[in-house]
Amino acid sequence: MQRTNPRNLRVAAELKRLVNELLVHEINDPRLADVRISEVEVSADLGVARLYFNTLYPDADSQDVELALGRASGFVRSKIGRAVRLRRVPELRFVKDMAAKRGLELTRLIDDVTGDDGGHGD
Repeated sequence: MQRTNPRNLRVAAELKRLVNELLVHEINDPRLADVRISEVEVSADLGVARLYFNTLYPDADSQDVELALGRASGFVRSKIGRAVRLRRVPELRFVKDMAAKRGLELTRLIDDVTGDDGGHGD
């Protein structure tokens, strides 16, 4: 298991907060209206930040969202550079967070196995 130092955790938490704030208040791309950052992992040297994003509809195709995030990454990095005191602003890599989709698939599988149709025994 990778050991994470407290500074990396603080930087990751701050990046998550800042990018989500930018998505809500400053980025006007309609493709990113329902996108939120769920997790951030920062490399040991703080050179790369992997930002996991969710959409409101986990089953939807995320290719447009990934393109929009890629186009906005320069703007986001510049805002991060002004807001956070770091020697070097990390390179941003956006990755679709598959946890919600996997959760839905597991729920469907469990419902299929148990024969549960979503009702409450009515």
